[in-house]
Amino acid sequence: MSQAVFLTRCEDRKGLLAGISSFFYNLGLDILECRQYSDQLEHRYFMRITVEIGDLTKKYMRDTFDAFAAPLHLDYTIHFADEEQRLAVMVSKTTHCLYDLMAHSESNTLGGKICLVIGNHPELEAAADRFRIPFYCCPVTKGHEADQEKQVMEIIDRHHVDLVVLARYMRILSDNFINHYQGRIINIHHAFLPAFQGGNPYERAWERGVKMIGATAHYATPELDEGPIIEQDVERITHESDPIDLKRRGQDIERRVLTRAVRAHLEHRILISGRRTIVFAK
Repeated sequence: MSQAVFLTRCEDRKGLLAGISSFFYNLGLDILECRQYSDQLEHRYFMRITVEIGDLTKKYMRDTFDAFAAPLHLDYTIHFADEEQRLAVMVSKTTHCLYDLMAHSESNTLGGKICLVIGNHPELEAAADRFRIPFYCCPVTKGHEADQEKQVMEIIDRHHVDLVVLARYMRILSDNFINHYQGRIINIHHAFLPAFQGGNPYERAWERGVKMIGATAHYATPELDEGPIIEQDVERITHESDPIDLKRRGQDIERRVLTRAVRAHLEHRILISGRRTIVFAK
């Protein structure tokens, strides 16, 4: 069964659900799933619809839907189920997020395949080797940061990567890098930001006696850690947790949150709306 996912957004108005559904009905296509959301504050309409396209070609679907969408001013994307998505994971020295992503990729429960791992340190090459994933070490030399980014971009583009995942990559990326992959970079960080930015956040969180820890996954934008949020999770703690326990729990939340965010992107369940995201349930 050949399937396609249509993600649409536009100004909200009456008749959109009926009109879009009728388009597929008139083509004789079965609608397998339909989810919609009307933003009453900003008067925007969002839809995710999955259809069985049978023997119709991808070009025909694109051309036909484009002709239908133009007069309605629909902003849309089409994603075909038989097009496997390729991921690049960027890392430094921390393993927990990388291992979780690689395990799900290997078991086909991520929605795409990790085709390479890029590190600015060599420590995680052995981890990538265990999953038979190519590892590229691109160290950063002071004063030559732009050259390193250029090297990384060349590697990513050569592998035709659809999504870049920052799995605790401890470098700030340039605006040029982020804009080159706009809407296709997902980052993870602990939810203490901005209160505990920088190094040793769990020690400082312990010093302040925090009662809740968590993590946030978001799309990367030029504004550091200000991109549209995709997924978050938290866990309550007590005074009995020391910094080591806080870090262990925090890393466990980070890996779960990042994997959920990556899966939602690869399953085409996310629509970006300004600084927000609309994330449809599976």
